[in-house]
Amino acid sequence: MDTNQIIVLIILLITVIALIFEFVRIDIVALICVILLGWTGILSSQELFSGFSSSAVIVMISVMIMGVGIQKTGIMDQFSQFVLSKNKGNEKKILLILTSTVGILSSLIQNIGAVALFLPGVLNISKEKKIPKSRLIMPIGFAAILGGTITMVGSGPLILVNDFLKSASLQSYNIFSVTPIGILLLISGIVYFYFFGKYVLPKGITNHGKESHQEKLINSMNLPHSFYYYTIPANSPIIGKTINEVGIFDIPDVNIIALSKDKSVQCAPWRQTIFEEGEDLLLIGKEQNVKEFAEKCLLTQITCCDDFKDFHDSSTSGFAEVIIPHGSEIVGETIREYSFRRRHAIEPVILFSKGEEIRCDFSDHKIIPGDSMIVYGLWEHIAELKRDLDFVVATPFKVEKKNLSKQWEAIACFLLSIILSLFGVSAPLAFLTGAVGMILLNVISIEEAYRAIEWKVIFLIAGLIPLGLAMQKTGAAVFLAQKLMAVVVGKPTSIILLIIGLLSTIFSLIMTNVGAIVVLAPLVIEFATLSNLDPRALVLLAAVSVANSFILPTHQVNALIISPGGYTNKDFFKAGSGMTILFLLITVLYFNFVML
Repeated sequence: MDTNQIIVLIILLITVIALIFEFVRIDIVALICVILLGWTGILSSQELFSGFSSSAVIVMISVMIMGVGIQKTGIMDQFSQFVLSKNKGNEKKILLILTSTVGILSSLIQNIGAVALFLPGVLNISKEKKIPKSRLIMPIGFAAILGGTITMVGSGPLILVNDFLKSASLQSYNIFSVTPIGILLLISGIVYFYFFGKYVLPKGITNHGKESHQEKLINSMNLPHSFYYYTIPANSPIIGKTINEVGIFDIPDVNIIALSKDKSVQCAPWRQTIFEEGEDLLLIGKEQNVKEFAEKCLLTQITCCDDFKDFHDSSTSGFAEVIIPHGSEIVGETIREYSFRRRHAIEPVILFSKGEEIRCDFSDHKIIPGDSMIVYGLWEHIAELKRDLDFVVATPFKVEKKNLSKQWEAIACFLLSIILSLFGVSAPLAFLTGAVGMILLNVISIEEAYRAIEWKVIFLIAGLIPLGLAMQKTGAAVFLAQKLMAVVVGKPTSIILLIIGLLSTIFSLIMTNVGAIVVLAPLVIEFATLSNLDPRALVLLAAVSVANSFILPTHQVNALIISPGGYTNKDFFKAGSGMTILFLLITVLYFNFVML
């Protein structure tokens, strides 16, 4: 072993320890790795910064941009609503649908693309069902990686296998040769999280342990925030009556947020609105009070209503505190006289006046300067109120208006990327084409595209790629592989398979999985010949096993989900350790009894 190999292995050890124990941020660790490789003279300047122009980084940037474009158009809202309609808050069932769907999809497209496609919908489900996002995002990331082993086009290493076999004059595999083991691995991942997810996944405190502004407002004001859906049957006594006449304003903690009929939605309906047969109501309030009102009016409860989907997402609606300043037009008038609901399509929930909290009907209370209200409505309506000088909106919020008119353009751009990659176009070019297409078609602006890029993730990947390059350039990777291979000569087949699986796993954590198979394939073929084993099976084992990259966020998919899930390296190590062992056990047993 020469000096350069020793230096690279020391840098590797320092990097892995720093990543595991998180002495500093992961992107800083990656940059330190680059600096060490540069000052030790292991890599040239061009090699040192090659990670920033690598295929992995370009793919990562492209899918981040397309992910935001898909989220902006609301495409995945429909998927999330489908999942929600099939599950009444059951986290395990939701997880089962998500991991199965993502895993199967990633068998045909780039696994990072599958995650990017579903990430917006998963975040919506997390918000709606109050399931910590950290308990949903990591399982779909792992499922995508596992799903990439179902077909020979599911991942880069599997695509390269036949090239290595042809160069060694060996018979190539067909597209479904790997399907049995791929399905077993995907099922194992789904079962793993289904039964053990509550033990290995982060507890998932929202927003990295901090309450959101909405949660603070709801908790501090004890606001009722559960939705209830009803429809007005033919025998309801409220048909033909106005909202004011049915006396709902006299009931504390019950508010009509919206009415809907024939796809026409009326937000915060005016008190003189007349109820009609077949109309759907969205109520918010305390469960007992809402039920009493519904029984009195002979309303029929329904599970949900698609017309109210904008109220399902905290990114589109919520509570806000509104203060009445001096000189406001509403001062001296009542809510009724001012026609607050009719003007602003926002529902007043609580009024605070002279230190008094009023939750029942305050429609005839004279408004004075300094009074404040808690209101509920769509953020776009509250944004209009914020621009009105007669009100001061004290609650911070961000309007995320969906661009529904661009859904087909977004779908077309994403599908174009997938089709191009399936027909042999390089992944960076295919996905960058889709991302630029979204910008040119005004699905997303160039400013939004820049904001979509998670630079911490980009620097992590770009900083670690040179380490893999240094391993290959100095021969450190080959040195490690040869030493480990020499240990298992003459050992039982199961031990040989286990060592190849372990070696592939280790290499996948310190370099790209494509780089790992490039180093390992020739060595495995030579070793198989010496051991009188089938080289085709051992190369396939290595190509499958480089997907066993779960205990560090160095895989592209894991890097992508760090920020959305709020994960630390310890989270990956905790959840990924069990998955890594399960992966090794299944692959070794399968190849030992089926492939050899």
